Amino acid sequence: MSVNENKPLPLIYQFIAGAVAGVSEILVMYPLDVVKTRMQLQVADSAAGRHYTGVINCLKRIVVEEGTSRLYKGISSPVLMEAPKRATKFACNDEFQRIYQRLFGAKELTQPITMLSGASAGCIESFVVVPFELVKIRIQDVSSSFKGPIDVVKHIVAKEGPLAMYNGLESTIWRHAIWNSGYFGIIFQLRALLPKADTKFQQTRNDLIAGTIGGSASSLLSTPFDVVKSRIQNTAIVPGVARKYNWSWPAVLTIYREEGFKALYKGFVPKVLRLGPGGGILLVVFTGVLDFFRTLQK
Repeated sequence: MSVNENKPLPLIYQFIAGAVAGVSEILVMYPLDVVKTRMQLQVADSAAGRHYTGVINCLKRIVVEEGTSRLYKGISSPVLMEAPKRATKFACNDEFQRIYQRLFGAKELTQPITMLSGASAGCIESFVVVPFELVKIRIQDVSSSFKGPIDVVKHIVAKEGPLAMYNGLESTIWRHAIWNSGYFGIIFQLRALLPKADTKFQQTRNDLIAGTIGGSASSLLSTPFDVVKSRIQNTAIVPGVARKYNWSWPAVLTIYREEGFKALYKGFVPKVLRLGPGGGILLVVFTGVLDFFRTLQK
């Protein structure tokens, strides 16, 4: 728990800290996001021999068959997304905590309020990330021939219409509401259980532990909606043609019925390998940047 956490900061500082934390996390963990997307998009053994059997197999084959640079293909879109995405996540979460405390007349922050605030922040965050996520998914697909993010946007707007840039919004809301609710709720509980932090090192240790466990558990809860989101966003909108994947819960049932329960957790290993430690990195950097701003105000 931050030794300075009782000193509130203006909203702009929350945005800046969230942005710095998000970019730091994506630069370190992005290759695992590429692997996660590849595994989520495969629906069966490919006749072209494209089926990936696991995280290591996928990483090796991408490097050998496509080059190391492919592990970072499409990173410009998530980097541009991370600043507003994480800034919105943390800033809105803190703001919703204050709103719900006043609304429910709570003098102290509670875990239910923390979870509700996280879910609310996740819903707002979804509107920010959907276009960037859509572009990223289309580029990361193994069969993608797009030259870059601008090429993807031009193609989608021309072929599917401007509103198609928000394809997958509903599934993204489910994913982010569930992930944020679990992430912030678990962090709140673990911070109370972990030894009190009297030094900066102890604070960093606690934040790394709480953020990593929170990110891992939240990934377990939200992965089925992440799989659905990837499938929906990788399906082009064609007038007059019914889409196989459209709304979240029907898509979950379709995947379960055709591919089994395990298919709802495709890409889980790279996802949790990224968002477990990534959740720790997020919290450590976010807290560190806020503490830095607090020292400037002394």
